[in-house]
Amino acid sequence: MPDLRQALSRYYARHFGKNFPEEEFIVTGSGMHAIQLALDALAGAGDEVVYLSPAWPNFDAAAGIAGAVPVAVTLDHSGNGWSCDVEKIAASITPRTKALFINTPSNPTGWTADHETLQAILALARAKNLWIIADEIYSLFHYGHGRAPSFLDIASAEDRILYVNSFSKNWAMTGWRVGWIKTHPSLQQVFENLIQYSSSGVAQFMQRGAVAALDEGDAFVAEQVERARKARDLVCGILGATGRAGFTVPQGAFYLFFTVDGITDSRTAAFDIVDKANVGLAPGTAFGPGGEAFLRLCFHRRLDQIEEAAHRLAKWMKNA
Repeated sequence: MPDLRQALSRYYARHFGKNFPEEEFIVTGSGMHAIQLALDALAGAGDEVVYLSPAWPNFDAAAGIAGAVPVAVTLDHSGNGWSCDVEKIAASITPRTKALFINTPSNPTGWTADHETLQAILALARAKNLWIIADEIYSLFHYGHGRAPSFLDIASAEDRILYVNSFSKNWAMTGWRVGWIKTHPSLQQVFENLIQYSSSGVAQFMQRGAVAALDEGDAFVAEQVERARKARDLVCGILGATGRAGFTVPQGAFYLFFTVDGITDSRTAAFDIVDKANVGLAPGTAFGPGGEAFLRLCFHRRLDQIEEAAHRLAKWMKNA
C-alpha cells in the first residue's frame, strides 16, 4: 500500500535522517516473514549464512528452510559484558558464505553494537563481497542516548544491506503480523515476486494500522522504552541483591540474560522455576551456542508484575 511505504519513508527520515524512496520498502507479513524472504532472496541450497549467537532461534530455522546452512559465531562474554569479535566472523567465512545476519540490539543478550563494531563488520562484508541482513527490530529500545547505532549511520547507498523490521516490538502490535524490508534497489523486483508468491500481500486494514503507528506512535514508543528502562533497573536490582545472579545490564531490547551461580542446566532450571516460582523464563539452550547456562527474562511488562516476578525468582535462587 503506497500510504504505508510513504509512512516508512517518513519514519526513516525522522529517526535516522535518511530519505529513501517509498519503492525501497517491502511490506511483509511480520518481521519473521521479512527474515525468511531476505534469506530466500540471498541464499540457496548449500550456501552459508553467518550469524551471531546466542540468537533468536527462528533465524537458524529460517536459514534451513531456505536451504542454507546457518553458521553460528558466538559473542564473547566477560566481566565487561557481551562483545563481538569481528575476527571470529572473518574466520567463519568460506567460499559458500553469502550473507552475515546481524541482530543489534540483541535478543536475547541485550548486546548493542557500537559504531566501531558496525564499521568493522561492514568493512568485512565489503571485502568479502557479502550481503548483510541487519535485524534492527529493537533499535528504538535503546537505553543509551537516542536510538541504537545502526548500519544506516555508516553505510553508503552502494552497500549491500537489507534491513528487516517489525511492528511487533516498538509499537506492541505482535498480533497484527506486519513487518517490512528496507531493500537494496537491485533486489526490489525479487522481493516483489517473493511477496506475490508467498502471501500476495498484507491485508489493507493491517497496513492502515501500521501507518497510524508510524505517524502517531512516537510518544507511545518513548513511553514504552522508559517503562522498560525502569523495569530493567528494577529486576537487575532485585536479582543482583541475591548475590547469585550473574548478568550484564542490557543496553538494548527488553530481555535480561542471566546465570545463576551453581546452575548449569538452564532447561531443567526453567522448568523448576515454573513449577516452584510460577515465573516463565526461556532457557538459554534455546538460543544456541554461548547461551547454554543462561536464562532469559522478558522485562517489558507492567512494573508491578516485574517486581513480583523478580521477588519470586530471588526466593527461588535462595533455595535452589
